[in-house]
Amino acid sequence: MNRQCLLDAYQIDQCPNCHKSLISEGSNNTQQILCNLNNEGGLQVNLDIYPLLKEESYLKAYPEERKARAFLEFCRSGDLQAVIEMIQSSSSEGDDGDDMGPSMDEIFRYQDPIGDKQSGLHAAVTAGSREIAWLLLLLASELELTEFPPEVFQEAKGVGIMREKNRGLVDIRTLRDEEGKTAEDVARELANQGNSMWNDWIGNSRLAI
Repeated sequence: MNRQCLLDAYQIDQCPNCHKSLISEGSNNTQQILCNLNNEGGLQVNLDIYPLLKEESYLKAYPEERKARAFLEFCRSGDLQAVIEMIQSSSSEGDDGDDMGPSMDEIFRYQDPIGDKQSGLHAAVTAGSREIAWLLLLLASELELTEFPPEVFQEAKGVGIMREKNRGLVDIRTLRDEEGKTAEDVARELANQGNSMWNDWIGNSRLAI
């Protein structure tokens, strides 16, 4: 069975052919589904595909969240260009949300319901992307404009992105993951592990209120 057939037929804990449980226990009592994957990149042994299958199953049930989850993945991978292109595309379409998908305002505030409730800001901090963090703060927080470096405005203007009135929407700095951590808490943990890139973002309201 190829990868797409498995995704199409997948049930959370059963093989689509024999209906036996595929799940085994990994480290820290986590669930995993291990397989050997051979593709153009070569053979990958004991690859855990449970997160992929779990997400695909979730998106089958909630296809309207596909765009929001794609945005979250862009933040997690530090893909600034993909984030910008999604924002531009939404703006050019006049996307205020519809029955099949969220608006960009909702996407900025989306929190992963099948992972750890990370927001885009949490993900950008984890990925080490200051550029994405600044962009999210510009568009989805009430951080004072005087706190932004001039180059942030220059880059945003260059791609046609501007801050609008928040209209009473949730400030992304208030969002907490499933452990109750703000993006600043994540930055502080990284700093304690020796990653100094967020040191000057801690304690100044950039990542938490």
